Amino acid sequence: MSSSILIVQMTRPPAEVCQAHGEQPDWFRAVLHAAGVQTEIVCPSDGDALPDVHAVAGAIITGSWAMVTDKADWSERTAGWVREMVAAERPLLGVCYGHQLMAHALGGTVDYHPSGPEVGCHPIAVAASARDDPFFSGLPETFDAFLTHEQSVLVPPPGATVLGRSDHDAHQILRYGPKAVSVQFHPEFTPSLMAACIQRRSNWLEENGRDVAAMLAALAPTVHSQRLLHWFAALAVPHGLTISHA
Repeated sequence: MSSSILIVQMTRPPAEVCQAHGEQPDWFRAVLHAAGVQTEIVCPSDGDALPDVHAVAGAIITGSWAMVTDKADWSERTAGWVREMVAAERPLLGVCYGHQLMAHALGGTVDYHPSGPEVGCHPIAVAASARDDPFFSGLPETFDAFLTHEQSVLVPPPGATVLGRSDHDAHQILRYGPKAVSVQFHPEFTPSLMAACIQRRSNWLEENGRDVAAMLAALAPTVHSQRLLHWFAALAVPHGLTISHA
C-alpha cells in the first residue's frame, strides 16, 4: 500500500487562475508537504486511471470548475470509485466538488443552490454531534472558511450525518462512514487564492449587492479550516506524523 495521500484532481482551473496560483494539487500539497506528508496525483478528466482502492492509503477529491449535475464520464467514473472507497473503508475526503460528488455517488441530491452561489469567507457552525466525532471534535463551535460554489448538496445521502452548516448552505460538513467525510468549503485555499476567486466573480457579486472591496479586505488565513487537512493526513498515514488537534 502507498504511504502517500492520493489527490484526485477534478479538471483544471481557468488559465488565469493557473498562471497566478497553480492547480488544485499545488494548493493541497503546500499544506500537506509542510506537514511531512507525501502526495500522488491522478486527474480523471485527463483520462488517468483511478487506482485499486486497497492500494490507496487515503485520498482527497478536489474542487472543480465543472458541475456534478453534468454527469461527465470522468466524473461518474470517479463516483463509482468513491463507492468502492467507502465500501472498503479507505480514508476519503471530498472538498467542494469532491463533497458534492461523494454525496451524489452515495445517493444524495446535488443541484444549483436556490439562493445562488456562496462566495467569500463565511462562518461555519459545527453541529453539537460533531463534539463526539473522531475527526471533527477539535473544531470550535464556529470557524471561518473560504467558499466559492454554485451547486450544493441539497439532500444528503441516506445514513449520512450532517456535522456543519453555514447560513447559506445547510450541508457544509458530511460524514458517510468510519473514514469518509466531505466539506463544501476549501481548507486548502489561501487568502490570495480566495481573492482571485472573488475578483473573477466581481461583476456578479456587485450586481447582487455585495461589497467586493469589503469582501477582499476581510480575507485572512482560515486556520481551523486548514487544520482539517492535517487531521486527515494523520488518519490516512498516521505513522511518523506528529500532527496535533490543539
